[in-house]
Amino acid sequence: MRYFRLLVLGNGISAYGSYLNMVALNVFVYDATGSALAAGLFMAVRLATSVVSGWVSGRLVSVHDRKRLMVGADLCQALALLSLLLAPDGMRVGLLYALAVITGGCSTLSQVSLRSSIPEIVGAEHRVRANGLLVTGRSLAMIAGFASSGLVVAKLGYSAAFALDAATFLVSATVLFLLPVRTKAAAAGTGSADSSDAARWTARMLLGTAPVLMAMIAVRAVDGLGSSSHNVALPIYSSGLDPDHPATFISQFWATWAIGNIVAQQVIGRVTKKSGRTPGERAFALGACVMSAGFIVVFCGLPTVPAVIAALVAGAADGFTEIVYVSRLQTAPDEQRGRLFGLSASAENTGFGLGMLVSGALLEAFSPLQVVAAFHGLAIALCLALLVLLRRGGTRDPGVEDRTVDRDASTVTEGRG
Repeated sequence: MRYFRLLVLGNGISAYGSYLNMVALNVFVYDATGSALAAGLFMAVRLATSVVSGWVSGRLVSVHDRKRLMVGADLCQALALLSLLLAPDGMRVGLLYALAVITGGCSTLSQVSLRSSIPEIVGAEHRVRANGLLVTGRSLAMIAGFASSGLVVAKLGYSAAFALDAATFLVSATVLFLLPVRTKAAAAGTGSADSSDAARWTARMLLGTAPVLMAMIAVRAVDGLGSSSHNVALPIYSSGLDPDHPATFISQFWATWAIGNIVAQQVIGRVTKKSGRTPGERAFALGACVMSAGFIVVFCGLPTVPAVIAALVAGAADGFTEIVYVSRLQTAPDEQRGRLFGLSASAENTGFGLGMLVSGALLEAFSPLQVVAAFHGLAIALCLALLVLLRRGGTRDPGVEDRTVDRDASTVTEGRG
């Protein structure tokens, strides 16, 4: 853990740049083209690239050095933004869609590489705490990115926003490059034979642990649907609460959500350290139920205080389920871990992208509460089905504490720590 806090800082700076350019680029596309269709197409290209990149990233992470992949992903995004910054005004619109491909693909590659590397960087026994720190860093980066994007664009202009975006990726790449961390197990090999073995192992594992592991990935995909619904519905709901100051409730919501994420990280870190045990599949399903229920309550038209409390609970449950989920996938041997996270990234991005399209269309005819309740209700139903499956199938819920990774043999063995 000695260098990991610096890695979290660099990752947070990179995440800030991602959230900042997510807003700045979308607004720039609309201002430059005057077309909502063009802005929507830009987002669609970016999301579609993220989905495809999940599959590709899993393969790359399995056979290449992950640190180099993360550094390369940050540098590619920085160079793409600098190219947009230096391009003549007449060429910028054409470059935007190439930028959408680069940022969508590189951000997914970086995420899959980092999540796959955590057990090797900090040790298997510290991965839950490390995942919690990353969740906290990204939560703070999201709030800072969304909160400052409007101010940066309004006060400094698009060129300054693009330059700042590029600088954040350059800082992140520099931090990663200088840190003396190992991101791949020493025994993990490279080459076509190992890649083929990893693919076959992943298929066997998914079949052998199905429907539990596949159900967890499916829950994350449906969570993506739910997340898209409340993201799309939030501005509409906030405008209905206070037409003169629609940003007020949005700011309260995201700030409280981030606080909940931080609280979850602190709590799960302390519990894990004290007990030596980390939650497993049942806790993941229960946490996802609480999270979705919290988001639904937020849109029920409650007074400000109860609504903020519901957002706090939803944020805490959101952070909790992500930490548990990522830690669970990290119990896989190093050489197969990347493919699992690649599959997970594709599933999550597919759910989020599909949800953006469907929820946007449904909000033309239904209220924000109805749309959010439908999408998050589907997630709750799937979580309850997972709980029933775990109980009826007699599936043991070992959690991270019952699994130890044999780095030399690259196998997962059961034990009571």
